[in-house]
Amino acid sequence: MGVVVTAVVALPASYLLGRLRPWRRLGDWAADQVRFTGAWVRGGAGRQAVVVLAHVVTAPRTSRRVMRAPVTETRAPAPVRDPDWVAHRTHHDKGGTA
Repeated sequence: MGVVVTAVVALPASYLLGRLRPWRRLGDWAADQVRFTGAWVRGGAGRQAVVVLAHVVTAPRTSRRVMRAPVTETRAPAPVRDPDWVAHRTHHDKGGTA
């Protein structure tokens, strides 16, 4: 009787784990946090420890390579303003038809 109950519980549980794939989702989340959150100082030491632990546990082969990769800059460069823009205007910029 105990074997039947164990089988009845284990079959739907394993099916749900296979469909939800929490291990893969955790790995994807950790990889995104490592790659795209910016500087490691953001979020505090506790958050860093959770992200690193989740990434190392879910993807041990790539963890070392990803951790050593440089941080990608996500900000767009600010436009450079010309202090002499009035002197460098074209006829079209002055409101005429070019």
